[in-house]
Amino acid sequence: MEPILAVENVEKSFGGLRVTDNISFSVEPWELSAIIGPNGAGKTTLFNLLTGHLRPDSGRIRFEGRDIAGARTQEIVSLGIGRAFQITSIFQEETVLDNIRVACLSKLDQTRNYLRPTAEHARATTRAFSILSSLGLERFAGRPAYELSHGDQKLLDIGIALALEPKLLLLDEPTSGMSPEERVLTRNLIKDLWRDFKLTLIFIEHDMDMVFGIAQKVRVLQQGTMLVEGTPEEIRCNPEVITAYLGSEEF
Repeated sequence: MEPILAVENVEKSFGGLRVTDNISFSVEPWELSAIIGPNGAGKTTLFNLLTGHLRPDSGRIRFEGRDIAGARTQEIVSLGIGRAFQITSIFQEETVLDNIRVACLSKLDQTRNYLRPTAEHARATTRAFSILSSLGLERFAGRPAYELSHGDQKLLDIGIALALEPKLLLLDEPTSGMSPEERVLTRNLIKDLWRDFKLTLIFIEHDMDMVFGIAQKVRVLQQGTMLVEGTPEEIRCNPEVITAYLGSEEF
């Protein structure tokens, strides 16, 4: 089976600081995997390279066999890569439903105006309610997004990404700032979304209970390089990872 994503010798520097250093890895279709590493390891920079927010200095990024290194973000989204950010990018003043519905209409290539065809608006509304239901947010549909808790706002951000019907979904610290109870619920929800939406899903996370609880594969970044990758059990038992991370306060 061909990988859905192949990163080949990707490098990115800011001034004299090399943030990603000759990173290579591949992701299989329908894989559920995690990327871990301390602050400054290059995790978010890597996501920015995958989604077109940054252009690599060298190397290739292939998605379904197509080189997307340096492509525009909108083009990458249209090809099937979605992302939810560590800091949410929702529309705070809009209703929860409209946050999702606008994304659904964007996927249908509609503009946000009141002259759009009724059928397209109805399809987007139905799709939006379905996504909200999968996230457990349907009861908040008519509320402005700013009224949601921090945890529910992060779920709404994931919902916006899902509305664009990605094949590959990237989640940047999806449980950041959540209470322990919210983290457990979100961990289970992400696994359900991966299964129900038939996604390839990669998440960055510092919560090791979540990483070892749901990831099929774990990749460890250290100072911009890929230190090691393997199954959760292999990573948990790896002496380098234990020395560098699992016994430290970083995780």
